[in-house]
Amino acid sequence: MPGTFDLDTTTLAQLLDDPRARAVIVEVVPELPNHPMIGFVKNLPVNQLLQMAGSQLDPATVSTLTQRIQAL
Repeated sequence: MPGTFDLDTTTLAQLLDDPRARAVIVEVVPELPNHPMIGFVKNLPVNQLLQMAGSQLDPATVSTLTQRIQAL
């Protein structure tokens, strides 16, 4: 059964508005919700944002975040 979120179309803002998804984000990437650039990227689809953040997040963190969000 597919998860609640399609990371190709779901925006970061939508994830941050969902309590379950926000909890995962805070656990895996705690600095993200309060990052100074959040206003510029919050309306991007999550997968696009993750591609742009390539050098900012290690692959293991991206994988963990993706898997946990998709499992919701």
